[in-house]
Amino acid sequence: METAFCGRIGLSPNPVFNPKPGDKHSLCRGRCNFRGILMAVSAAAPGKGGGVLDRPVIEKTTPGRDSEFDLRKSRKMSPPYRVMLHNDNFNKREYVVQVLMKVIPGMTVDNAVNIMQEAHINGLAVVIICAQADAEDHCTQLRGNGLLSSIEPASGGC
Repeated sequence: METAFCGRIGLSPNPVFNPKPGDKHSLCRGRCNFRGILMAVSAAAPGKGGGVLDRPVIEKTTPGRDSEFDLRKSRKMSPPYRVMLHNDNFNKREYVVQVLMKVIPGMTVDNAVNIMQEAHINGLAVVIICAQADAEDHCTQLRGNGLLSSIEPASGGC
């Protein structure tokens, strides 16, 4: 549906928009000047009513192609991965906390400080455990902000 400016209100056959002199039901009694007001009109395809909605198109999956629901389901069932933060001697502690809060959804100040402290003291800290695709995204974003990070499968090890 497109919106177009197609005329002036004074050309409308509607008596509300185009009152006749002396009309007692008009919006203004006596003299009105609507000639300078543009009116926005919604235009629909020829032969269809302007207020009728088209039937929604339902996407059918073809064999060999997963639907969006199936992709989300497989992402939730994929094996978990750890996003690891490595200690470095370049970034200030406050900056590390800010980046963690910016990159990791739902990261609180307290959790970010604890992760930063653990990485500083032990040399390594687990930032988050999530699906592999998300872990790769988080790791890339952390690296993009100058932090040292890696991912590893969460199922093995300690």
